[in-house]
Amino acid sequence: MASHKRFWLSLDNAAKIYPAVRTKKWSNIFRLSATLTEPIDIGVLQSALNITIKRFPSIAMGLRRGFFWYRLEAIDKAPQVIPDRPYPCTGMSKAEAKVCAFRVLFHENRVAVEFFHCLTDGNGGMIFLKTLIAEYLMQKYGAKIPFAMGVYDRAEEPNESELEDSFLKNDGSVSKSRQEKNSYSIHGTKTDGFLYLTTGIIEINDILKAAKHHNVTLTAFLASVMIYSVMMIQDNEILCKRKQKPVKILIPVNLRNYFDSNSMRNFVLYITPGIEANTGEFTFDEIVQLIHHQMKLQLTEKQMRMRITANVKAEKNNFLKILPLFIKNIGMKIIYSSVGEKKSCLTMSNLGAVKIPEEMEKFVERFDFTLGIQLKGCNNCGILSYKNKLYINMIRNIEESELERSFFTNLTDMGINVEIETIKKIDSVKTSVQ
Repeated sequence: MASHKRFWLSLDNAAKIYPAVRTKKWSNIFRLSATLTEPIDIGVLQSALNITIKRFPSIAMGLRRGFFWYRLEAIDKAPQVIPDRPYPCTGMSKAEAKVCAFRVLFHENRVAVEFFHCLTDGNGGMIFLKTLIAEYLMQKYGAKIPFAMGVYDRAEEPNESELEDSFLKNDGSVSKSRQEKNSYSIHGTKTDGFLYLTTGIIEINDILKAAKHHNVTLTAFLASVMIYSVMMIQDNEILCKRKQKPVKILIPVNLRNYFDSNSMRNFVLYITPGIEANTGEFTFDEIVQLIHHQMKLQLTEKQMRMRITANVKAEKNNFLKILPLFIKNIGMKIIYSSVGEKKSCLTMSNLGAVKIPEEMEKFVERFDFTLGIQLKGCNNCGILSYKNKLYINMIRNIEESELERSFFTNLTDMGINVEIETIKKIDSVKTSVQ
């Protein structure tokens, strides 16, 4: 890292689409945050960031445009930490991403990092946030925190495996078709750019008990509740069953669970479980079993490798390699429009249980994960758990809150208590759903 200013990386296979499809009003942003027990010391946070970015060269990057592809180029210094905005996941302009493709924000006790998805995925982002918080706690309180559970040693040189594009390492000889039916999508009255955020907080044991009752995973259970909720919305909008569209949601899959990878870059693919709504009425019990079995069939190493191969095959095409970037961008926009968001009504991403060293726990009250809104879709959902709480963050860019109401009401109808927090245009309001 001696020649840090000249350090650059090609975008990984998954990241190549994100700069191509961004617009002046939209870029693919996600947010991770940690709420501490005491107010943030801004000077210490900046000092901690200055140290932390040296450990993560693949994240300390700005996005640059080349003739054939975009690339990531090392930044000269850490960005300035900034006050949080009125709502999360605000768009990142081309000029901002060129200087630095992530931002660190603070508000009262909370530290948030917002990443342009071309840098990393939620798993890599969480390691960065944990390490940043550990460095902050060490500088602020002299806390001695071990390098474990995703907290990296800031003095350690990055391993080469952290910088690899793991898609290129794990492709095979057989690919899987991307063709599938389009999904029903939710519509509403677009805001003036404001993003509404609704957070549901649930006792983890309550929700796990409900999933266990149906003999499914937590992700399968929550996906089923979401699909059931969207189905109810479509039933009210399209009364004729045979005219209804499939109801599918997009679930990111952490490929590190299936392949050997320590990459800090993107290494995620997606599945789109759902129901054929036009085939008849569905009970929740039917949906949860359908989604459970669809996920079991799709979530295998062989299925994931075929999906990787399909994506890498296009990147390795010699003809496509020599096309100028502006032509590639046109092609990728067409592909994204035809096989991207149309195949699902929203993304539901579950990062799972956040674990940190015991020495950190007394300083950290909660973590949150928020997905930015889709390019054309109206809703998205990010989920994680910390200690004994599950945090479900639902974001939207329409005035109507029908999906959130349906989703959380369905959970409460199952006997699951949900505490609701909402961010509105005027202020933040906390209420409870019993």
